[in-house]
Amino acid sequence: MSFIHKKSVVFDYIQIIIGSAFVGLAFNIFLLPSKIAAGGVSGISTILYELFGYEPAYVQWLINIPLIVLGLILVGKEFSAKTIVGTFFVPFVIWLSKDLSVNIDNPLLSSIYGGILLGIGLGIVYRGNGSTGGTALIAQILKKYTGISSGFSQLIVDGIVVVTSAFVFNFELALYALMSIYVTSKVIDFVQLQTSPTKLVLIITENEKKIKSIIQNEIDRGFTKVKSTGGYSDNEKTMILCVVEQSEAVYLKKLLQTAEPSSFVIFLNASEILGLGFSKAKISQ
Repeated sequence: MSFIHKKSVVFDYIQIIIGSAFVGLAFNIFLLPSKIAAGGVSGISTILYELFGYEPAYVQWLINIPLIVLGLILVGKEFSAKTIVGTFFVPFVIWLSKDLSVNIDNPLLSSIYGGILLGIGLGIVYRGNGSTGGTALIAQILKKYTGISSGFSQLIVDGIVVVTSAFVFNFELALYALMSIYVTSKVIDFVQLQTSPTKLVLIITENEKKIKSIIQNEIDRGFTKVKSTGGYSDNEKTMILCVVEQSEAVYLKKLLQTAEPSSFVIFLNASEILGLGFSKAKISQ
């Protein structure tokens, strides 16, 4: 195993531990006190805590042990090793912070901010190629033996937990749980995509040289040229694709409006940019 690969693996485990800590804190600070069973093993432990007073950390450990065994069989050793770390640390943080009290009594705030913190934690764990165990493994089993998609499998499993919570608590809290699940899913996507304030600029022009000069000399960015044809005029044009930072986009817009107002320009939000000048340093030739 090379040094770079070892460093990458260590960083994965660090992300899993940090993400698991966020997941545990989201449960103890927001979800459990407000009786929000937002799916998964955490939702099951919330229901059992309300019914029988069982310690949530112990319940989660006990449920996840057989699921880890199934994970070793179905998923593979490397992923399962990371799953074991996540599965251990989430209940550990829950146990460690069980006496932490923030006194948030509003279930709406708990569902929103609990969902945000939970999504941040799970997103970090997933970026480390890990898992916190739980019903994600049950969903994988359903997928394997029924052929339905992973997302729909997860929806079925979480749905059963939320419906159960409606009978144990009340229908209103079940709706808050659904809201929390939705918020969590959106935040996970945000964290995994590493959304940044960058813009993809599409410029369709007949004055390629002027646009090239503006991009290279004024904002010092690279670009890609694509030959295109106007749909109405059938004239040959050039479509230029360029990715810029938010501040550069504002400056570029002003330059184009002044120097080349006839060009057709589109600014789009870019979720994640990989490559020289963004995720890697620019190389000057």
